[in-house]
Amino acid sequence: QVRLVESGGGLVQAGASLKLSCATSEPTFGNYRVAWFRQAPGKEREFVATISWGSGTTSYADSVKGRFTISRDNAKNTVYLQMNSLKPDDTAVYYCAARMRTSGGPIDSGYAYWGQGTQVTVSS
Repeated sequence: QVRLVESGGGLVQAGASLKLSCATSEPTFGNYRVAWFRQAPGKEREFVATISWGSGTTSYADSVKGRFTISRDNAKNTVYLQMNSLKPDDTAVYYCAARMRTSGGPIDSGYAYWGQGTQVTVSS
């Protein structure tokens, strides 16, 4: 079982930045694809960004492209989501998710392991 712990959420004004972290004690975390999802009140959970194992190929939802950056530090078993130019529409609970490199399928689904989420609130 892979336990993921998110941190870094908070309340900020529009235009500000936040950096989320997703940490684990799983020593083989570098072999996992990791993604960030978010869920706003009354809305379905949506894919935000993902980073592959190893060197880390990235992919983003159109709504965050150019503003958010996903990265990983395999030595620290941590994945980050740098969020810049935040908008009120970015308000949501942000979840980190992971799946093993051997798990195929679309990069925005099929994640077996999930964190508990961290709240991001952007005021106008």
